Amino acid sequence: MTVEEFEEFYAQTVGRLTGQLYVMLGDHQEAQDVVQEAFVRGWSRRRQLRSDARPEAWVRTVAWRLAVSRWRGRRRTADAWHRTGPPVPTEGPGPEPVVLVEALRELPPKQRRTLTLHYVCDLSVDQIAAETGVSVSTVKTHLVRGRSALAHLLHDPRNEEAPGA
Repeated sequence: MTVEEFEEFYAQTVGRLTGQLYVMLGDHQEAQDVVQEAFVRGWSRRRQLRSDARPEAWVRTVAWRLAVSRWRGRRRTADAWHRTGPPVPTEGPGPEPVVLVEALRELPPKQRRTLTLHYVCDLSVDQIAAETGVSVSTVKTHLVRGRSALAHLLHDPRNEEAPGA
């Protein structure tokens, strides 16, 4: 099937197949999703679809199997939740982590990544250099500049000494 033939096949059958899968599944959004995924898979096999006398049946079958696979995945997830129970409630982050994340967002991406790798992931300067593909001196520069920028962004006036004290 050429590109043009596939596009024509898609235009002629997508509505019909979506409607058929909607009736089978009872969920229009799910029908749209699985039909689109089936056409994506069909695109890479369009030469085989041409030799197949029933490409519409192939797409419908693939869409159905995708729907069943999704249903099984949701079922396994539900079963796992049922076995383990609901997650233990946890408190959200306190104000300090939120302020830190907001300050990190103000940094250039390379500095933010370097600081995160160093302080959150506990990587050494050499490990960061190897992972990011930059020199050790560049990593050190990002750390120094990032710390300096964070110190400025996280400046807390409550920590200053009172004048004349």
